[in-house]
This record gives sequence, structure tokens and C-alpha cells, in this order.
Amino acid sequence: MNEGEFTELLVASRSGDQVAWSSLVRLVYTDLQRLARRQRSHNAIPTTLGTTGLVHESYMRLAGTGKDHIENRKHFLNLASRIMRQVLCDYARLRLRDKRGGGVKHEELTDIEVEEQSEAQNLIWIDELLTKLEAENPTWARVVECRFFTGLTDDETAEALGLTLRTAQRNWHDARKWLADHLE
Repeated sequence: MNEGEFTELLVASRSGDQVAWSSLVRLVYTDLQRLARRQRSHNAIPTTLGTTGLVHESYMRLAGTGKDHIENRKHFLNLASRIMRQVLCDYARLRLRDKRGGGVKHEELTDIEVEEQSEAQNLIWIDELLTKLEAENPTWARVVECRFFTGLTDDETAEALGLTLRTAQRNWHDARKWLADHLE
């Protein structure tokens, strides 16, 4: 679906057209599934949060923003990237909190649990770095959200952020360099 069709359905749904809203919900859900599958296949971050869980939680948060707040497909992709980052980081924090136990009898962790805990800690670390990057260069931070947390392509990232393809590519390169320099 192109930008014009998405916006047309969005406008119609705001005018009370329930058929348009139902169509838009199906499209948004399908887009979220595609983005979540892509994100899960490209990034080794919380393996215990499945694609379906990521899609449902992201969808619930997106639906909570209300259709009146989504401007167009570009805005939706940008918002979805931010929400997926929040969902993944919230989930990682919850996993780490649960693993700390709060007075519950501690048991030895399995190799899988150790890996999950390490993935969750790495995700929180990346989120903290991204927050620092956001203070220095908000556009680079948005590009990282789109590429890393949602798995958007160069073209989709450029579309979501309203950038030219070359600018999105350059920002992704520069943001990765910044992150690499700050990983120490």
C-alpha cells in the first residue's frame, strides 16, 4: 500500500467510516507483523519475547495513541519504530527485574537463561546509549530506531523520517560509528 492509499483510509476512518478503519487496522497489523519478523530475524534481542508478543504489545500501544494522532504512513512507520524500541526495552527491564528475584530463593541459571539475561542487559545498554545519542543528534537516534529496533530498510527509514535515501544512509553510517566509539 502506498502513502496516498494509507492516508485516504486514515482520513475516511477519522470521519467515522468503520470499513475504512477496519481496513486500516488490518494493514497496520500486517505492517507490524512484517516489521517485527524483520526485527527478530536481524537482531539478537530478547528471544523470549516472540514476534506475536512484540506485534500485539506494539499494536496495543499504537492503538492507544488513537487514529487522530497518526498523520500518514511515514508517521506510522516512525511511531512504530519508537514503540517497538519501548516494548523491547520495557520487556528487557522486566526480565532483568524478575531474574533478580526480590527475596525469592535463587537457583542456578541455565545456559539459555544466562543468554536471555545477557541479551536483555545488552538491549538496555543500547537503549541508554541511544538516549545519549538522542541528546547529541536526534536524527541519528531516529535512524537507529528505524534500522535496529524495527528492521526498516534504507528506503523505509528514509520514508519514515522524511529524508533522502542518501541522507538516511549517511546518518545510519555516522550513527553506527558514534555508537561503536561509545561502546567502550
